[in-house]
Amino acid sequence: MLWIFRLLLIVAIIFLFYSVVKYLIHPKRKLELAQEQKRFYFLDDQENVRKNFFLTYKGVVFEGEKYLGTTEYAFEVVSIFIWPKSNHNLKGLAYEDFLFIEDQVHEVYPNAEISWKSPIKEFMEKKPQMD
Repeated sequence: MLWIFRLLLIVAIIFLFYSVVKYLIHPKRKLELAQEQKRFYFLDDQENVRKNFFLTYKGVVFEGEKYLGTTEYAFEVVSIFIWPKSNHNLKGLAYEDFLFIEDQVHEVYPNAEISWKSPIKEFMEKKPQMD
């Protein structure tokens, strides 16, 4: 009976250790940490076109929806729609910040046309006046 109790205790400790490690290295956790630290982080499963990607920049989380299409040589992601998870977090972001995000997404999906959903779409259509 004592051996069974010890074995169950060891299994419970191993399971607890495994769960903590799994939680600490989980990609969603890295996204949340980058959001808290207001860093850029791109979370994407490039092999699964049906799965949306997430990115965070300056504390704002964005979600992107990918669409598969044809290019001259292959089937690739040709269209991406990006929107913020919460519009009230956009305060303080400038036109250049959205261009930076587009550049980062183009590094992963060079053939994709990026479109923003409202209210960023309207903001990006009004290009800032250069003096």
